[in-house]
Amino acid sequence: MSIRRFVLAVLFALGAGASLAQPFSGKPIRIIIPFTAGGTNDILARTLGPKLSEALGQPVIVDNRPGGNTVIASQALLASDKDGHTLLLPGNSHVVVPHLTKTPLPFDSIRDFQPVATLARTGLFLVVTPSLPAADLKEFIALAKAKPGALNSAAPGGSINQLATEMFNSLAGVKLVHIPYKGSAPAVADVMAGQAQLSFQTPATVLGNVKGGKLRALAISGETAFADPNVRTVPTFAQAGLPGFDVELWFGLLAPGGTPRAIVDRLNAEVNKIIQSSDFKERVAAQGLEVFVSTPEQYGAALRVESEKFGRIIKAANIEPQ
Repeated sequence: MSIRRFVLAVLFALGAGASLAQPFSGKPIRIIIPFTAGGTNDILARTLGPKLSEALGQPVIVDNRPGGNTVIASQALLASDKDGHTLLLPGNSHVVVPHLTKTPLPFDSIRDFQPVATLARTGLFLVVTPSLPAADLKEFIALAKAKPGALNSAAPGGSINQLATEMFNSLAGVKLVHIPYKGSAPAVADVMAGQAQLSFQTPATVLGNVKGGKLRALAISGETAFADPNVRTVPTFAQAGLPGFDVELWFGLLAPGGTPRAIVDRLNAEVNKIIQSSDFKERVAAQGLEVFVSTPEQYGAALRVESEKFGRIIKAANIEPQ
């Protein structure tokens, strides 16, 4: 190798290293959550935050911005500087919202956002208020058929949770009524209080209340039953008698579109390192979550696939935008 080529190779390597070590300023990193505190997004952010703070050497704060079918949080992100200091932690419902909203959104849910990294994924429990006379899924479906329109399903508006309600209606041949909330926590509180009868929620959101007997879990979406030594095994929907109900919820970090690639790569590398650590895996597994690792490109491709998939499902089920 000539001296000139050697020098160029060294400079390139140094440049790549500098890119990965892209410095952040001393101001805090803000993770915006589109829902109230207590939901899975919030739990993930508060699990990730201290470790990301340690990795980057600066504070990480969690900012809950519920309302507007997640639009308020998305707009807050897009109004921020494109410097990696403000991130959004949505679920894949980020690309479902446009399909469930009658009024056009003030942004494109894919084009205007920069995927950074995925974090985790999970199935959804169907939980009911303990006073409901249904000990299992078959009894619940029979009750719903006997009382069309009488059972209210509480869930964040414009979310996968809402879509789960509509998919359940279609597959089971029942009429559950979706009641929109600004987050999972208030929705779950109303189910426990009997103000609503059911909700589709992640284990991370409701497991403590299932263990405490304040909620009854009838089934979980996905291919694996949920087993925990402190609660009875929760079967899959297929095992419980409703095959085809396959709704998965996953979570990731988005930055404003146009955020420099060096910053995105630094964040992706740090986040992937954190979520693959044994400590992080154990903490999220205790919440019924599975770590989900990706590159920014893979995350972006997954968002496009989800948008197309749920768009087809919503159309086929004749779900009307609200």
